[in-house]
Amino acid sequence: MNANRNTDEEPATSPRLIDARIKELADWRGETLARMRKLIHKADPDVVEAWKWRGVPVWEHNGIICTGETYKSVVKLTFHKGASLEDPSGLFNSSLEGNARRAIDIREGEELDEAAFTALIKAAVALNAEKAAGKQAKR
Repeated sequence: MNANRNTDEEPATSPRLIDARIKELADWRGETLARMRKLIHKADPDVVEAWKWRGVPVWEHNGIICTGETYKSVVKLTFHKGASLEDPSGLFNSSLEGNARRAIDIREGEELDEAAFTALIKAAVALNAEKAAGKQAKR
């Protein structure tokens, strides 16, 4: 299975497009997105970066882990299967009403618990691996 299906750009160009977005923002949002990106890579060195939906950074490993959207007042990290993840530190503060996704909105000047965020990334990767193994077993 190609982890980068449905991308708007070729997988090889995705990291460059994310680099360009961070540089283009040139403010706290770019700094925040870059910091979160670094933590995602630290939590999962095998993560694949994608550029989807004409301008959204996406991090994948056996499926989507999370997206990194930037708005005027927040950097939003949306976890594709966030409703299925334990969040003992209460990082999820947005998109709480849905059955699947959960998001973390980071505002200017806010600090995020890096250990808790890393744990969420690892949990999302583990959940994706479980789902992928289940699909393989059914074949």
